[in-house]
Amino acid sequence: MAGKPMGLPRGVEIFRNSLRIRFTWDGIRRCETLPYPPTQKGIKAASNLRDQVASLNKLGLLDQDKYAELFPSSQAAVGGKPTFGEYAQLWLDSREITRGTHNNYKSALNLYWVPRLAMVRVDLITTNLLRRVIIETEWTSANVKRNAITRLSTILAAATREGLLGKNPAELIELPKRSKKEIDPFSLAEANTIIDKVYQHKHWPSLIYAALFEFMFFTGLRLSEALAVRWDVIDMEKRTVHVKRTVALGEVEERTKTGKDRFVLLNDRALRAIQFARQYADRRRDGKGAVTETPFLFPPSKNAEYVKQTSDLHKQWVPVLNELGIRRRPPYNCRHTYATICLMSGLNPAFIAQQLGHSVQMLLSTYARWLNSSSDWSELEKLKIGIKSVSAESPAS
Repeated sequence: MAGKPMGLPRGVEIFRNSLRIRFTWDGIRRCETLPYPPTQKGIKAASNLRDQVASLNKLGLLDQDKYAELFPSSQAAVGGKPTFGEYAQLWLDSREITRGTHNNYKSALNLYWVPRLAMVRVDLITTNLLRRVIIETEWTSANVKRNAITRLSTILAAATREGLLGKNPAELIELPKRSKKEIDPFSLAEANTIIDKVYQHKHWPSLIYAALFEFMFFTGLRLSEALAVRWDVIDMEKRTVHVKRTVALGEVEERTKTGKDRFVLLNDRALRAIQFARQYADRRRDGKGAVTETPFLFPPSKNAEYVKQTSDLHKQWVPVLNELGIRRRPPYNCRHTYATICLMSGLNPAFIAQQLGHSVQMLLSTYARWLNSSSDWSELEKLKIGIKSVSAESPAS
């Protein structure tokens, strides 16, 4: 309930531990709550704002835009244009995007932008306002900051295209440079040692992970893609796997990370993993358990159709690396291992990129260190020959 204790300036009152002011505008009695605490300093600021409103009103200068500038969270100032919070929610709900992408947007909005911009009319968001929010935010990393700004810019770009904004205020915000993780593949010898060790597991249901790791090491599939491989996408005659599904947030989705499916050729090692998976499936079918049959190649050793979280693989992976004394790297590095082995073997980069589901440009930028590495010493020999030739032709001093 509003109250007006003794000593409060005219038109200023305390409301739910905040301050609000009362005045008449456009022939209607208005009441606006302010983001000021009921302290002496807050009361003075509220009184000054009410005096400013009264002065502008008297001079006929308090139009819709000025009202919105003074009270950006006011419903009276919206005038048909949504607040950022309203628009962002509507934009997010209307998008046909994956659950993971939806959650990424929602997380960035709730953590960084909604607390400061939710009640600001979308057309009143300026570059300076965004800079102020960015400066006052504690970012955990440059990549987190870049991601949050990029997602905000995407939403404001949509508002601009819809005519709610004259220009995208986030366009002029400089993005932090993306920090690149160092690629750290296993050697071919390490890959073979890991695979052989897992195949020696005494608990037979866990042997399926040996086939899974061998398959990943020699196809380059992403973990989420390998876990979603079903028998219906394996063509043994053409020796291909049709990569068109992924495991995301515990669910199998009919898509890949890039949104494009691809056919990956199966080499002898990948075929061996598939053959073992077939034998494993036959043995599982004849056994006991809640799930004896599954359409997936690499079901977990527990009673389930497929591995629902890529993090579950670490339970099988880490102990093996520790026992072998191999420097710990995540299972995802199976993919990096395949890429670098292909490059060092002299395979065409365009072919490798297609197998991985990369662009050639991304492949070359990601794995530049391994490009032509097998011929580096022969290239250096050419340099020595060149130096010798030049030295022989140089006149004696």
